Amino acid sequence: MPSVASLEAPEDRMRFFIDGRWATPHGARSHQALEAATGDVLARGALADEQDVDAAVLAARNALDHGVWGRTTAPERAAVMRRMADALEKRAESTAVLVSRENGMPIGLSHMLNGGAPAGLLRMYADLVENLELEEIRPSQAGSTIVRREPVGVVGAITPWNFPQALAMFKIAPALAAGCTVVLKPSPETALDSYVFADAALEAGLPDGVLNIVLGDRDAGAALVSHPLVDKIAFTGSTEAGRAIGAECGRLIRRCTLELGGKSAAVFLDDGVLDTFLAGLDGACFLNNSQTCTTQARILVARSRYDEVVDALAQYTSDMVLGNPLDPSVTCGPMASRNQLDRVLGYIDMARNSDARLVSGGGRPEGLEQGWFVQPTVFADVDNNDRLAREEVFGPVMAVIPFNDDEDAIRIANDSDYGLGGSVWSADEDRALAVARRVRTGTIGLNYYTLDLGSPFGGMKDSGIGRELGPEGLNAYLEYKSVYASDKYLSA
Repeated sequence: MPSVASLEAPEDRMRFFIDGRWATPHGARSHQALEAATGDVLARGALADEQDVDAAVLAARNALDHGVWGRTTAPERAAVMRRMADALEKRAESTAVLVSRENGMPIGLSHMLNGGAPAGLLRMYADLVENLELEEIRPSQAGSTIVRREPVGVVGAITPWNFPQALAMFKIAPALAAGCTVVLKPSPETALDSYVFADAALEAGLPDGVLNIVLGDRDAGAALVSHPLVDKIAFTGSTEAGRAIGAECGRLIRRCTLELGGKSAAVFLDDGVLDTFLAGLDGACFLNNSQTCTTQARILVARSRYDEVVDALAQYTSDMVLGNPLDPSVTCGPMASRNQLDRVLGYIDMARNSDARLVSGGGRPEGLEQGWFVQPTVFADVDNNDRLAREEVFGPVMAVIPFNDDEDAIRIANDSDYGLGGSVWSADEDRALAVARRVRTGTIGLNYYTLDLGSPFGGMKDSGIGRELGPEGLNAYLEYKSVYASDKYLSA
């Protein structure tokens, strides 16, 4: 593992990528990016104001309405996307390391989701659109109807800091495949890595204005959401922010996809296999230091197995290896920022003053005073009405809740404002499936939880609107148009 001191300092990103070139910001505001494991300064990134956002949207609008992109065929778009995937792959190692330094993600996971996934998603959607019939001719009472699928238009993509490369490409790849143009507004907490998309777009020959990148805070996001030339907003982030974005999109009659928060449940039935559960905890409960919207932070356990599972969870979390996320042996890195650390510690303090029982963790680890580390923490005997069971912590703090039988487990799992992820653990997969079918959530795993990039992902209830990934993710960037014609086209 390279030491932090031996790594090159990332370059400052004091310009935006607008209309195929590097643009000087209108204002002078910037964000100082800090290393999550040390708190040291990494580099600076310029912050956009309303005029910068306006320039990016105008470039995207012009590229769609007057540039070559609006006239491309699906195979032509697919070819550019594959070249862009090749360009990202060349940069995969350095991108993975940079993101781990920015947000504390363990390097093995970063290699997969920040290094490999963006290129894979571009290729997946290139293949999908290249083989998709975008025009269908149907017989009608008056002759025929030509049903067309056309790009929705200019897309404003607003992405968070926890999986910055993958979640941006959840939006960019299907938008490009559909023929849309994009303005990407990443989070300041990961101020540096998003510009790798610009470098790859230039290398791939993506036409000017098709992809524009402006780093910004909430004000820049609000300007993008309300811009009159934007046709769709694709947002991943908190439910609170999603409500405001959804309200504005409703006022403007604007399409939106909202992937929001979660408080998912892992349901361990009375015949669950403990070793299988422990092997799957990283993906279900502790992925990316639990800074994941699908984190199953409510662990529901059958009363007959309760003490056994609580003890195993306490041992599991005590054995987790905390440290620099660039060390491959580390299983839990730091929180992404000081604010995030304070948020997590605040929930731990709140739970300590409740009737819940602390069984492991509960504070900052010794020897890791630099950076934003917190011990993986487990509270047992949590009531599902407690704040720890109702609110998203977004850190490695688990609430263990007992249940009586399958019906009780389903009731508790569904007693939540959220519905994004989940899992059911049982030696009888058919029994687990019967429970999973009754849990109101957008995704749920049987004896494991791993996102499938080829299938739809999204939430129910306060966890969001719409779906990303899979063919369904492409549909979100397409509009339907019916052209009423004569019957001459039926035999064409």
